[in-house]
Amino acid sequence: MKKVIVIALICLMGTMLFAAGAKETVVDDTPTIRLLTDATGIDDKSFNAAAWRGIVEFYGDTVDNAAGRGKYYDVVTAQTQDMYIPNLKQAGDEGYDIIMVTGFTWADALGEVAPLYPDQKFVIVDVDWVGQPNVMEFIYSEEQGSYLVGLAAALQAKAEGIANPRFGFIGGVPGGTITKFEMGYVQGLLSVFPNASIVDYYANDWGKPELAKAQAKNWYDSGVYAIFSAAGGTGNGTIAQAKEYRLQGKNVWAIGVDSDQHEDGIYEGNKSAVLTSMLKRVEASSLYALNAAKNGTFKGEVVKMSLLDDGVGYSQANSELKADVVKAIEAAKADIMSGKIKIYGTYREALAAGAAPAGLAALDD
Repeated sequence: MKKVIVIALICLMGTMLFAAGAKETVVDDTPTIRLLTDATGIDDKSFNAAAWRGIVEFYGDTVDNAAGRGKYYDVVTAQTQDMYIPNLKQAGDEGYDIIMVTGFTWADALGEVAPLYPDQKFVIVDVDWVGQPNVMEFIYSEEQGSYLVGLAAALQAKAEGIANPRFGFIGGVPGGTITKFEMGYVQGLLSVFPNASIVDYYANDWGKPELAKAQAKNWYDSGVYAIFSAAGGTGNGTIAQAKEYRLQGKNVWAIGVDSDQHEDGIYEGNKSAVLTSMLKRVEASSLYALNAAKNGTFKGEVVKMSLLDDGVGYSQANSELKADVVKAIEAAKADIMSGKIKIYGTYREALAAGAAPAGLAALDD
């Protein structure tokens, strides 16, 4: 009898051990991702912030409650560009399903590292020339969303009865992508004021808001009505100056970029110095790539996002953006999607079509 009991106990223990072992070998097929950013990090309130927002959203988290950070996703910021390749290699060695980088400044580093890790999935935003089979590349029709905010600024000025308003554009590092922002903005302005005075400035940096703030002050003091900044963290200086001046009662506006920067422009109560923001939904790239990895459809390809798939747009968060202005923007949005309104994304094309003035600092290459 004791022998039977012993045998039964051994069988029971074996069953329990098997069950425990089976539990330990359950595979979690949730894809993992590391986001690599430039020195401005995910607190840039712009481009990187949007990419991070899409990542945490995929896992059911929020930016304020990133519960899965460290388990499924994380972020590493490179303080200098010479850290791009080491950061890429480190992430590749650590076994993440996806490594995502933001911005064309990463293109050369990624082009060098991706072939060294042929089984690693990489994602880059704002680039379509890496051309590796394991790199998913995202580009956006920034000129479309920028046309809408240019239209917003011009129509708002017209509605306020401002004669011959002047407009400004501040860019980060000049290049083809930022040129699309400027060209769309300029064409939106000129569709309302064909002879509008437009000035531009490139800070050659993504993380120096003091440069944009100083330039914005000079321009506002000279009568510039609205300034659109596509300059990453540098552009926050434009918003800071617009806040100061609106608090003083001056009728000037900043226009945000990438994320909705309405809250960043709050200067009194619910009043914001950010008239609208050009929304470049980089978070859609994060979600697209993670879903592709989860579904087994991830591949090296170029994915272009436009108004048609809600990849770009504009913000209506500011209640001071007049209702008639919003109505006109929505009509223009429909005309862009239908092809009735054509927007040129390069300075070369815009000049040839008479859709942009000569003498701007925009570069196509």
